[in-house]
Amino acid sequence: MTSGFEFDELPELASQLHLSFRSGHISLEGQRMVLLHTGALGSLRKEMVDTLGLDRARGVLTRMGYASGQRDAKMVRQMMPSASDEDLMNLGPQLHSLEGIVDVKPIQFEIDVAAGTFHGEFAWDHAYEAEVHLEHFGMHNESVCWMQVGYASGYTSAVMRRPVVFREVDCQGKGDSRCRIIGRTVEEWGPEIKQELRYFQPDRVADQIVQLQNQVEHLRYSLDQEFTVGDMVGVSEAFRRTADMIRKAAESNVTVLLLGETGVGKEMFARALHEMSPRASSAFVAVNCAAMPEELIESELFGVEKGAFTGAQQSRPGRFERAHGGTLFLDEVGELSPAAQAKLLRVLQEGELERVGDTQTRRVDVRLVAATNVDLLQAVQDGRFRADLYYRLNIYPVLLPPLRERQEDVPLLVQRFLDKYNARHSKRITGVTERAITALKAYEWPGNIRELENMIERGVILVGNGDCIDIKDLFPAVTFSHRPPARSEPVPEGDRSAGASPVEAPAGDSMDAVVEDALASGASLDDLEKRLMEAAVERSDGNLTSAARMLGMTRAQLAYRLKKVT
Repeated sequence: MTSGFEFDELPELASQLHLSFRSGHISLEGQRMVLLHTGALGSLRKEMVDTLGLDRARGVLTRMGYASGQRDAKMVRQMMPSASDEDLMNLGPQLHSLEGIVDVKPIQFEIDVAAGTFHGEFAWDHAYEAEVHLEHFGMHNESVCWMQVGYASGYTSAVMRRPVVFREVDCQGKGDSRCRIIGRTVEEWGPEIKQELRYFQPDRVADQIVQLQNQVEHLRYSLDQEFTVGDMVGVSEAFRRTADMIRKAAESNVTVLLLGETGVGKEMFARALHEMSPRASSAFVAVNCAAMPEELIESELFGVEKGAFTGAQQSRPGRFERAHGGTLFLDEVGELSPAAQAKLLRVLQEGELERVGDTQTRRVDVRLVAATNVDLLQAVQDGRFRADLYYRLNIYPVLLPPLRERQEDVPLLVQRFLDKYNARHSKRITGVTERAITALKAYEWPGNIRELENMIERGVILVGNGDCIDIKDLFPAVTFSHRPPARSEPVPEGDRSAGASPVEAPAGDSMDAVVEDALASGASLDDLEKRLMEAAVERSDGNLTSAARMLGMTRAQLAYRLKKVT
């Protein structure tokens, strides 16, 4: 339906357009308007596209047009409260033409505000947006009259009192003879306009900035693989004592032997030692002796000459030569073969080596840092490690404390890993709850810092943006139910999902009753822990993995605790 209501036939509306050259005011129904050169608008459009990108610039211009359309609809409705919906709808295109944006010609439209239906089709000639886009960017593969589409959508939505969206199906900016738009309510469009709707939503630039910051942090962690002293965080007495010994060792070239359990951060301390030493500008080379096949350890450490053995098709330097002038970190040094131990001793004593299959002696200047989690002295007594090499490595031993002796450091380490994995996984986890921190401090940490790092990464992955990590995210094998506890049937190993527990912990009054019984029995905490673990092992028929799941811990943690109490 179209209306015979013409703008120039409405003296009460036409009279509201005023141009005052003396005062520099142009107003329409009391609202100030501004005349701008289309060239200036085109330059602004280009600046927005160059600065924000095509997609974001489209969103800004669409929303600007929408706001303008809403204002015009409100103005017309206030001036002519008795006008019909058809008349109001017909005046929108005429206002758009009056304002110099585009020459609008209604093809057909049907409007029923009460029923909530609208179908409209309009032709556009002399669209200024198509002209300026062609001038600055040339022919485009999509429609480009973004502000005009926003205006039509905003005006019609205000008249209909419900969201209406127009789509530009033909556009001079993409080579069509004229521009043409079709409009319907959002409900009538359905999922077809899902992509277009995002241009009408505010662009949360702050979120985009946070994402960019996260990406920068991710790149920093990805590129900066060498740990610095700044990555060694801690306030506990054990950490301070160890850090002080590392700083003192860094001032000399003494061979350092790092001792401690698996996961305490031996390589991190070794890198920190290197970074604080005069050798910081040279290479830091790390070798895990336990990860190398025994037959390749010598060639990896000392190099190999072409033809020394089958497969040695070219000569290549070993890790010692690559670390010349810098630091070589030998992790799990207790795993070296007897032959490799003999060569290592010679390098430490003489500062020279021979490649496998070579007779030429090469001088090397390397600071050695070794690490192990086994008792080397016991290995010497058992004949598995050379005594002279042991005494040569044991000049400056540093015992790295396990995490269970660094409770005060847990919150600092948690925050460091939280920052790291927020960046790596592009997340915005706000922190860790107090009760989760309390649980982490009370935990035994058989896997030490490596286990804590893995646990925080899992929490970051599980928790949604803007939320905090809680106990259930750190220890997902423990589940709580509001139903009364019931003995469940054994679940086949293959039917259990990772981290799921076949036994539900009692909640509410039932849990309180368990606590009261435990206190009344007079049993110590160690006794209760032992009985609970033994019961879990018995119920799982000796399967430690299954028993660990019942108790909400890993198999390694359960094995460690069982060994501790037996």
